[in-house]
Amino acid sequence: MAKVVILGAGLGGLIAAFEIKKTLGDQHDVAIISETNYYQFQPSNPWVIVGWRQRSDITIDLAKPLKKRGVELIVGKAERVVPAEKCVRMPNGDRISYDYLVIATGPELAFDEIEGLGPRGHTQSVCHIDHAEQGFAAFEAFCRDPGPIVIGAAQGASCFGPAYETAMIIETELRKRKIRDQVPMTFITPEPYIGHLGLDGVGDTKGLLESEMRERHIKWIVNARVSAAKATSIEVEELDLNGNVVKKHDLPSKFSMLMPPFQGVEAVRGVDNLVNPKGFILTDEFQRNPTWPDIFGIGVCIAIPSMGQTPVPVGVPKTGFMIESMVEATARNIKQLIDGEVPTHKATWNAICLADFGDGGVAFVAQPQIPPRNVNWSASGRWVHMAKAGFEKYFLHKLRTGKSETFYENAALGLLKTHKLKGHS
Repeated sequence: MAKVVILGAGLGGLIAAFEIKKTLGDQHDVAIISETNYYQFQPSNPWVIVGWRQRSDITIDLAKPLKKRGVELIVGKAERVVPAEKCVRMPNGDRISYDYLVIATGPELAFDEIEGLGPRGHTQSVCHIDHAEQGFAAFEAFCRDPGPIVIGAAQGASCFGPAYETAMIIETELRKRKIRDQVPMTFITPEPYIGHLGLDGVGDTKGLLESEMRERHIKWIVNARVSAAKATSIEVEELDLNGNVVKKHDLPSKFSMLMPPFQGVEAVRGVDNLVNPKGFILTDEFQRNPTWPDIFGIGVCIAIPSMGQTPVPVGVPKTGFMIESMVEATARNIKQLIDGEVPTHKATWNAICLADFGDGGVAFVAQPQIPPRNVNWSASGRWVHMAKAGFEKYFLHKLRTGKSETFYENAALGLLKTHKLKGHS
């Protein structure tokens, strides 16, 4: 009998718990360590910040679906992963032993890298439901006394979709409230161009997103490096292609939301041969660590090289369907190892994205996520908003029932010729 421990109960961790248990069966134990007793659907947080969703709409009590699938839930924040001892140390002194460890913690939000950044400073965040709720209170106060808004991402961020979504959703809500004419809006990003997304673009995301911003009268600054977030302004340096500062901006702002830099969580940072200098998990093509082959990494917590050199550091996104493909490969590779076989399954890292803009949106398919690609497609329209809302309901229902995938999901992916594993036809 083998014991698989999953560290983290976000999108990757929870799906991994269901998929690994289904793949291994009842003869093996699966446990998941979660900082909280609930799961939050983070893609909906831009809706929370304008009051279109509440906490109860996008959170799930973990106990019921995990118990239904025979997965042990351990609530608490891991203190340290100790690969040499094959255990995870907890603050209360407990040691959670494992035969195989799947690290799916997501990132730690490095607000402290920039002066004044984050909910404890002068900017809002959509990275956590608690942040989004705080942001909603700040947004309501802002709407009573409107003024300039700055939305975007700081240098080192690796998830740009929520920044674009938040900007567009807020713009839509301001028009609904008939106060859009009182709110100058600026979008700032370390990307070398609008629609880069950390992926060097997908299809015509550059043209589609620039067009949306022009239509909505949102100004933008690319190659932007945030110097500081102040109570009434955001200080930004604009760089040229050689990394030289060409202009300094002091952008007035009564409400700001900036995606922060990411780093690995404290429990793994500095563990020899497990992580890179930023604390992200080093993995091979089979999602496992080369030095500690009983440890796997999935999702935002793994190390992926940047998409070429840019004047301002731009990370690569590791979310959504890309994570699900990592989960599938990990589950099957762990089973092979338990059966005494060599792991052979590789994730496709295909990406499907629905970016909602409140009354429309942009969708793209990248196969694989990192170019060159076999499929490089993007489109926009009102249908994206409806598709995102429908996906939210479907995904939360799937998790509440303890499933990693459904027949309908696989049928739809088959029609799109989008698969989770390489070599699948």
